[in-house]
This record gives sequence, C-alpha cells and structure tokens, in this order.
Amino acid sequence: MNTTRRSMIDRMKGAAKLDAQTYEEVEADSNATGQAAGVVVLVAVAQGIGAAGFGGPGLIGGAIAALVGWLVWAGIAYLIGDKLLGGTATWGELLRTIGFAQTPGLLMILAIVPMLGGVVALVVSIWVLIAGVIAIRQALDFGTGKAVATAILGWLVIAIPRAILGIGSGAA
Repeated sequence: MNTTRRSMIDRMKGAAKLDAQTYEEVEADSNATGQAAGVVVLVAVAQGIGAAGFGGPGLIGGAIAALVGWLVWAGIAYLIGDKLLGGTATWGELLRTIGFAQTPGLLMILAIVPMLGGVVALVVSIWVLIAGVIAIRQALDFGTGKAVATAILGWLVIAIPRAILGIGSGAA
C-alpha cells in the first residue's frame, strides 16, 4: 500500500475528478477525517455565498447544518450499506469518503450569478450524487449497484420523514 499522503487540495481534486483511488486513499487514512470536515465546511460556505440574497441559515448556521447532515448521512449509509447490504466499512471510513464527495459543491459559489444559479445547482447536485455513489462504493467495498441502492435507500430514509414533517428541501 502507498503510504504517501496527499494534501487536502490534491485529494479534493481527485474526489472531484471521481477518481476511485482518491476515495480509497481517504478511506484508509484515519487522519483525513479533519480534512473531510474541512471540505464539508468549505462547501457550506460556498453554498451560503451562492445563495446570498435568497435567505437561509447564513454561513455559520449553514456550516453547522452541513456538518450535522454529513454525520447523519454517513451514519445512514453505514447502517444501510454495512449492516443491510453486506458492505465492509466503518462509520469513519464512510465519513471521510462522503465528506470528500462533497467537493464539487464548491462550485455552488457560482450560483450567485443571475440566471446561472439554477444550472449550477443542477449540475453540481448530479456531480455530488455521482461522487457520493463512488464514495459509498469504495468505502463499503462492493459494486456500483449496491452503492446506488445504499444512496437511494439513504435518501428515502431522510426524505420521507422530512416530507411528513414539512421540513424544507436541502442536501443531507
């Protein structure tokens, strides 16, 4: 195994490029949890700037919400993927890979540009979803089909209660 650790920026580039080896590296490096949290916070700040003028929780509230959402999403992915679908990962491994999968969300800062925001949001959402599936697949060491199933089931676990409670939409 390669013991060379790349910088957070290099890992973010690899994650954004959907490089499976980057996700494997992050999964294996227990010291990368802080970096993953940093990615989540940076993305939350970019989203907050991109949404300026549209209301919302502000930068600090957005960062806190993003961190909580990240923790919850990794926990749900762990329960579904590891316990139900037979993957092999720890919660920490999913936490790190899913955190880095948020990297394309940095482009949400461009949503502040009039008439570009909707397109940016759509493209970034799809990109983050694909990165999330790769992150789940690499962390849980199973196929893409099970990774997609984990992502869909996890989304339902979050979306259904939110819809019942009338909580607004937002990424978890």
